Amino acid sequence: MTTATARISRPGHSAATSSRNTSPRNPNPRDARSRERALAWARRAPLLPALVFLIIVTQLPFVVTLIISFLNWNSLSPSKTAFAGLENYVTVLTDPDLRQAIFTTILLTVSVVLLSLLIGLGLALLLDKKFMGRGLARTLLIAPFLVVPVAAALIWKHALLNPTYGLINGILTWVWSLFGSAAAPQLDLLSQAPLMAVIASLVWQWTPFMMLILLAGLQSRPMDTVEAAQMDGATPWAIFRHLTLPHLRQYIELGGLLGAIYIVQNFDSVFTLTAGGLGTANLPYAIYQTFYFANEYGLASAAGVVVVIGTIIVATFALRTVFSLFKKEAAR
Repeated sequence: MTTATARISRPGHSAATSSRNTSPRNPNPRDARSRERALAWARRAPLLPALVFLIIVTQLPFVVTLIISFLNWNSLSPSKTAFAGLENYVTVLTDPDLRQAIFTTILLTVSVVLLSLLIGLGLALLLDKKFMGRGLARTLLIAPFLVVPVAAALIWKHALLNPTYGLINGILTWVWSLFGSAAAPQLDLLSQAPLMAVIASLVWQWTPFMMLILLAGLQSRPMDTVEAAQMDGATPWAIFRHLTLPHLRQYIELGGLLGAIYIVQNFDSVFTLTAGGLGTANLPYAIYQTFYFANEYGLASAAGVVVVIGTIIVATFALRTVFSLFKKEAAR
């Protein structure tokens, strides 16, 4: 009897076991994946409007520009619009004016980035020291970066570099008058060295940006290592060369790459100071001239695509540097 009862109870036992396996405590893996997928979409749903807006504002215009860059399109002769293939890109790289604009863009970007990094590093080393009024000095040194680019260019064009009433020539006249000489040298950088004037205005504006990045790097140094080196008798130059500079390497790379991304697209200073004359036309200004004066929409679009590709290449290195900094901070 017991055996028969046991035999009868086994099917019920297996049914209970199967019901426990399909109970809510042990859900089906397929149902669990679908639930996780639904939760993921629920988390991403609030971001969809922003993503759609970003695609409409940024990506669609770029796609349209990319399409136009393959067309031979002059707005003065719309009936002659035709597919040009890579002809516009070949023209960008072979046309003497556009090739000179590319060279000017590279020279302008490299000069401004290097000078801004050097001056910014010196200012960051000074602000890393404790002294009275350091907060006020930091605020004043940051101020040029907060000025609107067009306003900054106008300040340099009229208040500083003007040969008649500019501050630089006024200071030179005052210094020469102290020595009893009335014939002070009058500088006119806008006509004698226009590219140097553009570089000076951009360095003045971008040095605070480099200074802030390098100052953040200086304040993240492991001070116990510096103090140990000082106790061992290391000179300030040795500490800077072997401890501070290697620590700042990634911050210097980040500042240089971010500065290059923005400076390569600079238009305000060139347009305001020199209007692209005397060999100061960079690629953004050349695109402006090609589009609005020559009415060559296809050629201007191809030049714009070249600028975007160069910016993306530089931005890729910048993002790698940022991610390496994040990993370094997370490892501490």
